[in-house]
Amino acid sequence: MYVYMDRKKPVDDLPEVLLKMFGEPQHVLDLVLTESRNLARADAKKVLEKIEEQGFYLQMPPAEQENDGEQVVAPKDSLHG
Repeated sequence: MYVYMDRKKPVDDLPEVLLKMFGEPQHVLDLVLTESRNLARADAKKVLEKIEEQGFYLQMPPAEQENDGEQVVAPKDSLHG
């Protein structure tokens, strides 16, 4: 799982309940994010909106399930903060 947030903000600004669920955060990368940037599993505009609204965007890994022998994967737009 990934948490997108403003890099100028300390991790301590994240809600306590999120930090408990998320565990010890580990910095992965800094990313210049614009509405037109392509992300693999999220809509950049939604990510930016959620960061503005709540201070972060939580991207969960895609849900994978077996359904009658077929693999079911959550659509990209189901990932939101």
